[in-house]
Amino acid sequence: MSYRFKILCLFLLIAILTMAIINLNTGFLSLNISDFLGDASNSQIAEIRINRVLVMLLAGISIPTSGFLMQEYFQNPLAGPDILGITSVASLSVAFYIFFSHDILLPEFLQNSFLSLSAIAGSLFLMLVLLSISKRFQDKSYLVIFGFLVSAFAGAIVSLLQFYAENQSLKNYILWSFGANNMVSRNQIYVLSVLIAAGLWICFNTIKPLIGNSLGTSYAQSLGVNLNRLKISIIVASSLLSASMTAFLGPILFIGIIVPHFCRLIYNPSRLWQQWILNMFLGMLMMLLFSVIAEKTQIPLNVISSVFGIPVILVMLLKQNKV
Repeated sequence: MSYRFKILCLFLLIAILTMAIINLNTGFLSLNISDFLGDASNSQIAEIRINRVLVMLLAGISIPTSGFLMQEYFQNPLAGPDILGITSVASLSVAFYIFFSHDILLPEFLQNSFLSLSAIAGSLFLMLVLLSISKRFQDKSYLVIFGFLVSAFAGAIVSLLQFYAENQSLKNYILWSFGANNMVSRNQIYVLSVLIAAGLWICFNTIKPLIGNSLGTSYAQSLGVNLNRLKISIIVASSLLSASMTAFLGPILFIGIIVPHFCRLIYNPSRLWQQWILNMFLGMLMMLLFSVIAEKTQIPLNVISSVFGIPVILVMLLKQNKV
């Protein structure tokens, strides 16, 4: 590793630690160290803030990694975690659960669990469909077209459900879609960590084949890269990383596109191992920053990420058009 990369990582780690401390001290009440360490009167509030920081760290790791895989595989800087329609189908599954389960009486903790499970189940179903269809698509662009069609279809069904939904069900779905980072419990974080760890392990095994794939299909095959296995690994890893966060946090938009873009600006884009590490570090820093802004302004997390991400993507489009 180069000296510049080490200094960059050290700077990002210090910034992440600083932003995490700021997160723990952001809220309606001022907490002391004893609230975080002992059984004090405000220990429950302290636990909520710790959970908020943990889930933002996990989101900062998983969403940019998913976007990084998509962009490197499709060789398109505008590709994101939702390019295959995974996020849209997860949202559709949650919509079905919210709009059709209001007559079922369940404890609150089970309601949150089933909501997350419905998103994961829908995403896994689409992942299986993608894996079966990908064998017929030799060209990568067909997967993108298929993902676009799936996203459009899922969006249309969600709009139809919203049109006929009751007021309370519609409100619950909108609140979920805003991204509620304070609603994730410690047990859910454990489940989320396992899913993300599985996705990261698959990602770790795809970096080396991705390096060969970036040099061209023919060259990758000459190096012994199994392109079909690489495609399956990318689909599974991206699905696990993006679907798990969508299930527990709601759809967090544009982070998976803009973080890899910034990482390519600050360091050599051909060094994929270093790029992956930078994506995770910068993603954690950005999600912690958005969390602080959300707590200070009471603006939903998804709205903040969209307000920040849309201008960046617009600049990227204008820059590509000039080239």
